[in-house]
Amino acid sequence: MSEMIDWTSEYDIFSKEYIENPFEIWDDLREQCPIAHTDKWGGSWLPTTYDIVTKMAREPEKFSSREIIVVPPAEAAGSGAYGPAPAAPISVDAPVHTWTRRQLLPDFSPKAVDELEVFTRAWCRELMDSIAGKPEADIAVEYAQQIPAQVIATMLGVPTTMKDQFTTWVRNSLEAGLTNPELRIKTRRELQDFFMGEIIKRRESGSTSDLIGELVHAEHDGEPYPDGLILGMCGLLLIAGVDTTWSGIGSSLWHLATHPEDRIRLVQEPELIPSAVEEFLRAYSPVTMARLVNEDMEYEGCPMKAGDRILMAFPAANRDPEHFERPDEVIIDREHNRHVAFGAGIHRCVGSNLARMEMRVAIEEFLARVPEFELREDAEVTWAGGQVRGPRTIPVRINTVIGH
Repeated sequence: MSEMIDWTSEYDIFSKEYIENPFEIWDDLREQCPIAHTDKWGGSWLPTTYDIVTKMAREPEKFSSREIIVVPPAEAAGSGAYGPAPAAPISVDAPVHTWTRRQLLPDFSPKAVDELEVFTRAWCRELMDSIAGKPEADIAVEYAQQIPAQVIATMLGVPTTMKDQFTTWVRNSLEAGLTNPELRIKTRRELQDFFMGEIIKRRESGSTSDLIGELVHAEHDGEPYPDGLILGMCGLLLIAGVDTTWSGIGSSLWHLATHPEDRIRLVQEPELIPSAVEEFLRAYSPVTMARLVNEDMEYEGCPMKAGDRILMAFPAANRDPEHFERPDEVIIDREHNRHVAFGAGIHRCVGSNLARMEMRVAIEEFLARVPEFELREDAEVTWAGGQVRGPRTIPVRINTVIGH
């Protein structure tokens, strides 16, 4: 680890070192400074223990969700040509959070997700037909990143042929756009223009057969949802539903490409895959959310000011040795696994059932066709970082293929 950076006072979540191997950094911080601080990117606090992170997540009155990214907001961050467009329910506080979350819950219920599984499995098999026919593949680009965009497009009722455009928008929002405000603003405008067109179509047709249609015709206290709110919710569903899940799928496949003993065991005991999914979520949690401090206070000995940002390091919490035995080992049949990869408190991820299903099906279908694969010797695995961490390239050699 670098001797040049004092991670307790100048951590940088966009630095190459933090993106590629944050685990040692979190271990050191837990010992030295459980809530670190930096002035980089406008300043933030970084709690790294399970107890502090989950406690903060359950105190929305102290820590607001008005801003969920840690970089300073781009000019006119929450608005555009259509007025304010909050990414509800994730970036709003109660009471708006309460009823917007309730609106989405039925679409992400176990029953709704069960209905989507058949479609998801068929899509994974189609992708595997292409991959299984080749000696090598980039399974991040050709597989992991292809699955969630197709599923979310189907739920929203927009053309699945736009997968590549969705991927570009997601990347420009959560990767390049985080450190490039102009790109973030441009992407937001493109997204809002696209979704406004979809909203108008649903309004004219009266259709409620998809998620956009449900939002267009929903009411709260007898009033229809404002366009800005619908736009923000649609943008959230696309961006949050895609990047986080492809990161989870990608991290799982990277692990199996680099840990043959776990890959062999899951091929031989596929009934362990649901348990392995939970362990991959714990060990490689993709998402770090941000919060805003609501008022000046001393918290766990730290002098926090109103408006300070907090980085809710759920991935660090999931490797806390106080809560997980052998936390840095991936134990695919781990029995006690109260991880917080999906957050904690009132903002716990609405889409957790869907993400779990997509990860499980993606792994099942991959191993069913390609039980033996490994990283290419010259493979350069690249990771995206910041607030959503996951592999962007996983070049593998395919050693064994099983037909249909």
